[in-house]
Amino acid sequence: MTEATSRPRALVTGASGGIGEAFARQLAKRGHDVVLVARRRERLEKLAAELSQACGIGAEVMEADLADDGAVAAVEERLRRGDIDVLVNNAGFGTRGEFAALPLGRELEELDVNVRALMRLTHAALGPMVERGRGAIVNVASTGAFQPVPYMSTYAATKAFVLHFSEGLHEEVKSKGVTVTCLCPGATRTEFQKVAGVDEGSLRAWKTPDDVVRSALKGMTSRRAITVPGALNVSLMAAVKLMPRFAARRIAGSMFKRGE
Repeated sequence: MTEATSRPRALVTGASGGIGEAFARQLAKRGHDVVLVARRRERLEKLAAELSQACGIGAEVMEADLADDGAVAAVEERLRRGDIDVLVNNAGFGTRGEFAALPLGRELEELDVNVRALMRLTHAALGPMVERGRGAIVNVASTGAFQPVPYMSTYAATKAFVLHFSEGLHEEVKSKGVTVTCLCPGATRTEFQKVAGVDEGSLRAWKTPDDVVRSALKGMTSRRAITVPGALNVSLMAAVKLMPRFAARRIAGSMFKRGE
């Protein structure tokens, strides 16, 4: 059971590191109780204890691998209690390489976490928020959502889904007191690059997780549909919209091809 408080409550997935941890810290500093969701319980418990002591807020821990249907169902059940004011769908991962050579099972897990789990959790949270007439959802996508990315084809496709899905929901619920914001960060200093096998030297305009989250929370508070952190990233995404699609995909492919 969770203790009833007058504080707003946020649920953050992928909260054990990187952007998710930064969301948890900044929301706690704003006075939110937090529900921390990720696979690594030890990290979550350490963060929960730290935030409770430093910020005087309540912190719950949910160990959950969002590639697993049962784990997603448990988080859905938590969201349907109706006491979550902010949902941050941050959990996700990327793979890199020629699609034909990548293990299909891992690609399907990528779809499960980046798309299916995000959709299920959004659905579980949105109903109670609309009923109450208040709430906010932040879905974490990527600047990769704006164009095809060869050698990270599955990842970019999942993030394109997140972008379009979030924009559609934003229009559906904005008149009902609920905001859906899609966060599209560029290169961010997290564990993502190591997991995905991305050469950090191929990327520019690095941001810290704290920078990204400050931008996201500003966008959420301003009830924006899309937030792209950093002026350079905004300019790059504007340029992508203007250039031919063949050029956009060739440039992206040249950045992410292995061995070059």
